[in-house]
Amino acid sequence: MRLIIGLTGGIGCGKSAASQLFSELGIDVIDTDVISQRLTQSAGLAIPLIQKEFGKDFITTDNALDRSKMRQLVFSNEDARLRLENILHPLILQETLLHIEHSHSSYIILVVPLLLENDEYRTLVQRILVIDCDEEQQLRRTMSRSQLSEQQVRSIMAAQVSRQFRLQNADDVIVNNQDLAHLRTQVLQLHRIYLSLSQDLASSNP
Repeated sequence: MRLIIGLTGGIGCGKSAASQLFSELGIDVIDTDVISQRLTQSAGLAIPLIQKEFGKDFITTDNALDRSKMRQLVFSNEDARLRLENILHPLILQETLLHIEHSHSSYIILVVPLLLENDEYRTLVQRILVIDCDEEQQLRRTMSRSQLSEQQVRSIMAAQVSRQFRLQNADDVIVNNQDLAHLRTQVLQLHRIYLSLSQDLASSNP
């Protein structure tokens, strides 16, 4: 059995920054958002299915998903969100399992923004690592990064599980309220713990 750490957190909390630091330590990082983007880029595997379900209006001229138009739809229409998820989730899970199978690092970081809402991914991981920050920082970071309005960001945050629920379900927490150096220090501390846990798991499952 491989040690798989499920990394999650709200939008703008710093999941990508934290996972990048784990990657720099030689750890295989599997990011379901990256997989999703690959599936919906030009000529991605999900494009024909999305076009069939939603029509050509949601596909760009270079045969990729029109993310802006789809975002507006799924955050105002629950049925549309579920229809999109029914297309993407099986494909993302299939790719994730392939990446796990071909991983060679001491442990794996599996980045899943909706980890706590998805039993299929929760059963894959042995520990849950939550990247946390206060909600005002979430707003500022996301608005700056994505050029979204405060109302749009708050809508995304409202659609995710609460900060309190994430923290209650965490095995480990990184508080990302300061600078990159502070984040790196916390990642290094957990890296040492995960290496030790990985060794213990390997010795108990020869």
